[in-house]
Amino acid sequence: MASLLQSQSPALSFSSSVSSAQPLRRLSSASFPTRMRRRSLPAIQSKIREIFMPALSSTMTEGKIVSWVKSEGDVLSKGEAVVVVESDKADMDVETFYDGILAAIVVNDGETAPVGAPIGLLAETEDEIAEAKAKAQSVGSGSSPPPTTDSPPPKVEAAAPPPPAAAPEGPRRIVATPYAKKIAKQHKIDINKVAGTGPFGRITAEDVEKAAGITPKKSSVAPLEAAAPAASSPAKTSPASYPEIPGSTVVPFTAMQSAVSKNMVDSLSVPTFRVGYPISTDALDALYAKVKAKGVTMTALLAKAAAMALAQHPVVNATCKDGKSFTYNSSINIAVAVSINGGLITPVLEDADKLDLYLLSQKWKELVDKARAKKLQPHEYTTGTFTLSNLGMFGVDRFDAILPPGQGAIMAVGASKPTVVTDADGFFSVKNRMLVNVTADHRIIYGADLAAFLQTFSKIVENPDSLTM
Repeated sequence: MASLLQSQSPALSFSSSVSSAQPLRRLSSASFPTRMRRRSLPAIQSKIREIFMPALSSTMTEGKIVSWVKSEGDVLSKGEAVVVVESDKADMDVETFYDGILAAIVVNDGETAPVGAPIGLLAETEDEIAEAKAKAQSVGSGSSPPPTTDSPPPKVEAAAPPPPAAAPEGPRRIVATPYAKKIAKQHKIDINKVAGTGPFGRITAEDVEKAAGITPKKSSVAPLEAAAPAASSPAKTSPASYPEIPGSTVVPFTAMQSAVSKNMVDSLSVPTFRVGYPISTDALDALYAKVKAKGVTMTALLAKAAAMALAQHPVVNATCKDGKSFTYNSSINIAVAVSINGGLITPVLEDADKLDLYLLSQKWKELVDKARAKKLQPHEYTTGTFTLSNLGMFGVDRFDAILPPGQGAIMAVGASKPTVVTDADGFFSVKNRMLVNVTADHRIIYGADLAAFLQTFSKIVENPDSLTM
């Protein structure tokens, strides 16, 4: 149970005589007339609290109400489960921090709300239930601004350009462009009688042409410039469209799928590189055959081996989050990808290098059961420092994994298969080998770092006795 319902705003204040309560100043009675002292009324504090959508993980932006455990009118006690919320990773029972009455439900079952938005109202007494219901209606209707009727903007008639001013009589100083003087001379126009429309009454070539009755030539540049935006406008306004396939069905993302989609897009901003490494697994397969009956899985063996290798190569367990620095993590927390109904989640084996193999396997089984029941707590899937993805159980021999945001590396493990190999003397033999591909953040991990880590990991897998110590 997570006590995550918080009252993020103070209790509502109201007064029987004023619309809003104000804190009263401590002033001496002499500073008020007698009549004013009689009319002073104490402010009444209403104990209606808003129940907010909690943030169940660092990546959660909105939550979905799976079901309300309590109904309107039920009396609640502090610490009692009120509602089940679906986050981007799990379903969680959420408790209340206060005693009271569930006066109104603002967000019903199956509906979503952003983190921090009110989803219900809690009243302290029965007398406040009606007020809480009224507030719930205003909260529900006030979540979005009322639609406004679009009215066309008022037509603004362009003012007609003023007629050119008549040339004043009498002598005056003539200011004209050289080209205007040239045209006036060619067409035998008295430039003294031409009214200038340029800055400060300057006579332009257009003014002389107009006086001579010549129609100005239209520039061919303007139409081309005007045509360019018109030609490019369809590309900006028309979104990309794809042909509809007959009989297809559109299925919206679940909260978990939306979170996975966002993380995958965010990962594109990280410069990564990949290194593959073949590892012989005959010794590991023999060890697995011995410990399988005790509940140890191959995933637990690989996670333990990765944790032991990371202890010797801490830079592969490091994190770069801002592009300006990186952090050496004090804990080695192995996140393991698990496919569940409708999505993917990575439960975390915390301090995997410090747990013995059997305790690690027991912890892993508990995490998988909680993940498939959508009961993981946030710290059980958000604290990974290195990720392991194993598709070998499905017969996949090799694949590349996408680096999760906020981690330095992820390991993709393929299936172990019989492979023909040669020794140093040139003799052929058949050994079981698996291919391991690691995707790493190249801002903090370099090729030599990853190669050294994979060599250490290979030695541990090929000589796995240390895994059971």
